[in-house]
Order: sequence, then C-alpha cells, then structure tokens
Amino acid sequence: MTVMGTVVRAGLVMGIIAGASVAQAHEAEIPKDMVYVGQGPSIMGLDRTEAAAPTRRLSLYDKRMSMPWSAEAFHDEGPAHTVFLDSYLIDKYEVSNKDYGEFIKATGHPAPAYWDDPRLNKPQQPVVGVNWIDAKTYCEYRGKRLPTEAEWEKAARGPNGNLYPWGNDFDSNKANYDRHHNATQPVDAHPEGASYYGVYNMAGNVFEWVADWYDPKYYGRLETMVNPTGPEKPLWLGGTGTYVDRLTVGEKRVIRGGSWIAPEGTIRSTHRFWNHPLNNSYGVGLGFRCAKTAPADWEQRIRDSYITALVEMGRERFAEAQQAVARGLAMDPVNVELLELRPLIEQSMKRP
Repeated sequence: MTVMGTVVRAGLVMGIIAGASVAQAHEAEIPKDMVYVGQGPSIMGLDRTEAAAPTRRLSLYDKRMSMPWSAEAFHDEGPAHTVFLDSYLIDKYEVSNKDYGEFIKATGHPAPAYWDDPRLNKPQQPVVGVNWIDAKTYCEYRGKRLPTEAEWEKAARGPNGNLYPWGNDFDSNKANYDRHHNATQPVDAHPEGASYYGVYNMAGNVFEWVADWYDPKYYGRLETMVNPTGPEKPLWLGGTGTYVDRLTVGEKRVIRGGSWIAPEGTIRSTHRFWNHPLNNSYGVGLGFRCAKTAPADWEQRIRDSYITALVEMGRERFAEAQQAVARGLAMDPVNVELLELRPLIEQSMKRP
C-alpha cells in the first residue's frame, strides 16, 4: 500500500471513530500580534551542572556592578522539571510605547518613568519604566493578563527546551543585550532570534514582568506540575550574599528575559530575576508582554480541522482538505500534523 493510501485509510478510520460526519472547524484567527502555544508538556528550569556549563564572559556591566558569575549564581533555575500547560496565547512582541500610549490616553493612567527620554520613547520601542501593577493593569485593559513564569518559559524555549529562543548555541547577533546598541530596539527587531513559536525578543531588549511571586527555592518544592502559577505567598528575601539575592530584600515578583543593559548570562531562557512589584528599579530595561488563555474548544477545533482534512482526502476532495488545513493552521501555525499533511495534499492536487 502506498503512503498516500495509508494516510487516506487512516483518515477514514479516524473519521468513523469521530462520527459519521466530522463537523467543520469554526472559523478562527489568532488575535492580532499574538501567537498560539498548544497544550502539552514542556521542560522548565535547568539543573545546576547544566547552568554552570555555558560560557559566560565578564562584561563591562558585570565589572561595574562587581558581580562575578559563578554556578552559585544560578541556583534558582533548578532542578529541571516537566510541567503540563493548557493552551494559551502570548504577545508576539513586547508592549510598545505606541500601544501603551493608547492605554494612557484612554484611561488616564500615569505615564511611566523615562516616558520623555528620547533614547527610549520612540513608538515602536518597548515601553519601559513600568512596575508590576502598571503591567497588570495594562494587560487587563486589553482583555489579557500577564503570563505565568511557566508560560513565559515555554514560549521562549519551544517544545525542545532550547537554552535560547533560537536554539542551544549562543549567538550575540540575535539579541540586544550588554549595551551593544546603547538603547532598546524596536519590538520587532531581531526576527532571526525569535522563538519556535514566533515570539520576538525573549532574550534581551527589556526584562519582562510575569505573574508569579519569586522564590529561589520554588522549583525544588513544586507540588503541582499542571499549570503552575508560582508560590501562593511571596517569600521575604533576606540576603545571603549570593548573586541572586544579595542586591535587595523584600517580597518580589519574577522578571524574565534579560535586557539591553544586562549581561550575557541573563538572556538564557531559564534565567530568573526579580523585582518588587511596586518598583521600576530596572526602569530603562524593564517592560512586559501579555498573555491570554486560549478558548476552551481551541484544541478540539484544531483537531477537527486535521480529521476533516484526512476525510476530505479520502473522498479526493483535495481543495476542501486544503481549506481544512488552512483553518487549523490559522489557529496553530506550528501544528506538526497539519504542516506534515499540507504537502501531501499539494502532491495529490498535482496528480493527473
């Protein structure tokens, strides 16, 4: 039996299992400037031995701040563990000054620090100088929310658990960090550094607020691996002399991704940092992006599109099969099953 015959027969069987007729998937589109991240398991965190492995050069920033890098500096990134997340949507870009300006105009919300700084206030640069409350309020105004730390990391690392959004090998040309550009860059800069899901600037440009409270030991005592949302209560950091907790004390929220002024070690996708929710102390390099829970039936609608395409192939209705694949990919552009099925349909359409 040919591969095509096998695929078609499989499609017919799946169609029978699903019912005598498979309902067409509803028309759906990903909201503007967001990307879809499908449900499923993902790796989160990094074991201490792995954290010590990447090469870290002492940058000018490190020297000024007197912060030598060491394996101890990354003790809050582990242990590595698997989490299971429901599907969600996350902003493709960091929130821009343009978008934040619309929010200010509509609500009267106070302008953030550095709003008038000519280095940082161009429309397509990311908004900076915002605290956690500012970020949360903006996301809610847009009908969204801040991503959880787990959601942020999955969107950055992709299904293979990459160390950087673009892969496992460091590439200084794919991110804005360590003052290489002396300012933030537009939110759509470095497309070559986008993550598997197509999310931009998850390494460098600006640190990004996420929803979770910060606890350096949280991964080690994580009780739920399904949709984790961070510690229930904030941990008071008392300062023990290590890099990750000696700068300040108090209750903190997590920030992720590194920034244009931060060193190389901060742009790894597992790197965790923190700030007080009412503080914008990393102001010139602190912004955010928003997320949104995917519709409850989204996964089923994508699956229905795939099954419909298989059934239509079995009927040799290839144009209809192609349309079903297109509907599914409009909801999940990186869906492996749909991407593998599309060229088979195209080949079938070329047959005499």
